[in-house]
Amino acid sequence: MSAYKKTTLNITGMTCAACANRVEKSLSRLEGVSEANVNLANEKATVIYDESKVDIQTLIERVEKIGYGAKEATEDRVEEEKKEKERRYIKQRNAFLFGAVISIPFLVQMIGDLTGYHGLMMPASLQFILATLVQFTIGWRFIRGAYNALRGGSANMDVLVAMGTLAAYLYSTVLYFSGQREGFYFEASVIIITLIILGKLLEARAKGRTSEALKKLMGLQAKTAHVIRDGQIVDVPIEAVQVGDLLLVKSGEKIPVDGEIVEGRTAVDESMLTGESMPVEKETGDAVIGATLNTHGSIKIRATKVGKDTALSQIIRLVEEAQGTKAPIQSLADKVSGIFVPIVMGIAVLTFIITYFVSGFTPALVSAVAVLVIACPCALGLATPTAIMVGTGKGAEHGVLIKGAEHLQMMQDVGAIILDKTGTITKGEPEVTDVKAFGMNDNELLRLVASAEQASEHPLGKAIINGAKAKDLPLSDPKAYKAIPGKGIQATVDGKLIFVGNKTLMKEQGIELSPYLPEIEKLEQEGKTVMLVAENEAEGSVLLGYVAVADTVKETSRQAISELKQLGIEVIMMTGDNERTARAIAQQVGISRVLAEVLPEHKAEGVKKLKQEGKKVAMVGDGINDAPALAEADVGIAMGTGTDVAMEAADITLMRGDLLSIVDCIQLSKATMRKIKQNLGWAFGYNVLLIPVAAVGLLNPILAGAAMALSSVSVVTNTLFLNRWKPHHS
Repeated sequence: MSAYKKTTLNITGMTCAACANRVEKSLSRLEGVSEANVNLANEKATVIYDESKVDIQTLIERVEKIGYGAKEATEDRVEEEKKEKERRYIKQRNAFLFGAVISIPFLVQMIGDLTGYHGLMMPASLQFILATLVQFTIGWRFIRGAYNALRGGSANMDVLVAMGTLAAYLYSTVLYFSGQREGFYFEASVIIITLIILGKLLEARAKGRTSEALKKLMGLQAKTAHVIRDGQIVDVPIEAVQVGDLLLVKSGEKIPVDGEIVEGRTAVDESMLTGESMPVEKETGDAVIGATLNTHGSIKIRATKVGKDTALSQIIRLVEEAQGTKAPIQSLADKVSGIFVPIVMGIAVLTFIITYFVSGFTPALVSAVAVLVIACPCALGLATPTAIMVGTGKGAEHGVLIKGAEHLQMMQDVGAIILDKTGTITKGEPEVTDVKAFGMNDNELLRLVASAEQASEHPLGKAIINGAKAKDLPLSDPKAYKAIPGKGIQATVDGKLIFVGNKTLMKEQGIELSPYLPEIEKLEQEGKTVMLVAENEAEGSVLLGYVAVADTVKETSRQAISELKQLGIEVIMMTGDNERTARAIAQQVGISRVLAEVLPEHKAEGVKKLKQEGKKVAMVGDGINDAPALAEADVGIAMGTGTDVAMEAADITLMRGDLLSIVDCIQLSKATMRKIKQNLGWAFGYNVLLIPVAAVGLLNPILAGAAMALSSVSVVTNTLFLNRWKPHHS
C-alpha cells in the first residue's frame, strides 16, 4: 500500500522564474512524486511523494544534479536556515562592494568620455585587469549558473547575464590583444555585473520583509514558563514544558502553552489569535491558548498542548504551507518564463544579425548585449509568490487562516455565500430573552425555574440557570426531580411542586392557556422557545408565568450580511432548524433566501445545487457537522474556536468566529490579487516595452543592467505595500 508524504526542501542557487520552473519540472518527473511546487520568493520546494517509490535523499540528489542546492526543511533547522540566509546576504553584500569599488573608475571614465575630457581614461591594461577580476570572481556565479542550466537543457537568468557580459568582455579582450587601446566595452561587463548583484541584494532584503507577519507570529511565544513541581515554582524554557504540567501565569504575562485553568479568574487578550481587541473573561475550567496575554489576575493552568501541537504552532504551520502553494494566476507566469529565455536569445541573435548588416559589428554587439541583459525574467518569478506570502501572513495576523493561495484567489470571485445558522449567524448558545411572571416578581420566577432545572442536562435548562446566575439569584436545591420526556420537568422547590415545560404539559395540569396564546405565539414567531411554569396547589395547578429562551444572533451578523450584499454577494441561510425559527432569525439579520430543515447529510447537496446556478459558492459553518458541505463548496470557511485550528474540511478558518471576518477575507483577497496583477503587469510590460528599445540600439547595456536590477526590486517593493493592509473592522 502506497503512503503519500509531504516534505519541504530549502533550495539554494535559484535566480529567476526559469530556475524555479526547472527545479519544479525536474522533481515532478521523478517516479513516485505526485506534486511539486517551487516558490522562488521563499526559496522552498513543497513535494508530495510516495515513500515506497522515492525518498527525501533522492529528491535532494535530483535538485543537486541540475545545479542547485537542497536540504530538508525541518523545525530544528529553522535557526540554521536563518543563519545560512544571513551568510549568503553578507557574501552578496561583499560581492557588491567589491564590484562597486572597481566600477567607480569605469564610471568616471564614462563621464569623461561623454563630456569629451579624455584625461580620465584608464590605461587599457588596467581596464583589462579590473574587468577580468570582476568577470571571473563576483561574475563567476553567472557563468557557473549558465553552465549548469545549459547542461541540464534549459536556460535561465544566468544564461542571459553570462552571455551579455561575456560578449562585451571577450570582444574587448580580443581588441586589447590585437593591439587596440580604445573602443573597449569592459565597463559594460563590470557595471552590469555590479548592478545585477545590487538588484539581488536589494531584492533579498525586501523578500525578507514579505514574511514579516509570520515572523511576528513566531515571536509571540513566551520564552519561559513557571512550572509548579512538588509545591515549588521552577522557571523552565518553554520547550521543557510537558503535557499535564501545572503552570503559574502571573498578571501581565503571556500564557506559555495551551491549557485549562484549574485555579483563578482572569481576562485574556486573545488578539494575537483572533484579531479581537477586547479581552475575554476566563475562569476555572476554561481553555486558554499559548502566547495570549493574561491581562489581570494570577491563574494556575494545566498544560494540554505543548510544542508543535499548540494553536500558535498549528497556525504558523498552516501559514507556511499556504505560502508554499501556487495561485492559479501564476500558471501564466510559469508558462511564459519556461519559454522566455530561449525566445530572448533568439531575439538577441536576430538583433545582432540585422544590426551587423545595417550598422556594423560594434553597434550589433552593443544592441545584442542590451537585449540579453534587459530581458532577465526575475521580476516574473517574484510577482505572485511574494504577494501570496504577504497576503496569507496578513490574514493570519488578523485571525483569518487561509490554507492555500488558490483559496485566497477564489475568494474575490465568490458570488454566493451560504451561512449555517447555529454558531455561525447565532452564538450557538441559548440565552434567556424574556421572563414574564403572573402574581410574583419576574426574578423570583426565574429563580424558581433555575432551581428546578439544576438537575437537568438539557441545554435550555442550562441557559435558564446561566440567566439566573448572571443576576446573582440564590438557587435552592430541587427535591423529587423528574424529567417528563417530550414535555418538560417537575421538581419541588422550597416546598412548592413546580412544573416547567410545553403547552402539552400545561394542558395535562388542567391549565387554560387561551388568554396567553397570542403572546406565546408571537414569541415563537420570533424564533424563541417558550417554557411555561406552573405550580401545583391544593385547589389545582396555576400558571406562574413563562421563560423564553433563544439562540441569540451575534452582534455583528446583521452588519456583516449587509456589507456582503453591498459587495454584490448573495447571502443564503441553510439550517436544520424548522422553517419558523429559521425565518425569524433570517428576518433579524436581513437574509431573504432561507433553506430550512436541511439534514446535515443533505447540506452538501444544497451546496451542489447552488453551484449549478453558475455562481462561485462559499459555505460557512462550524467545521464539524458541516464538513461535507464545506468540502463541496468552491471555498469552505470554518468558524474557528481558537483551540482546534486544523479544520481539515475547510479552506479558510476564521479564528474570531465573527462574520465580519468574511468581509475582511474578501477584501484581503481583492487587495492581494490587485497586487499580483500590478506585479505581473509591471514584469511583463517592462520586458515587452524595453526589449524592442534595446533591439534598435536605443538602450545602453549599462542602463539595461540597471533597469533589469530595478525591475525585481520594484515588484517586491510594490508587494510590500500590502503590509499596510488592515481589516476594515479591526
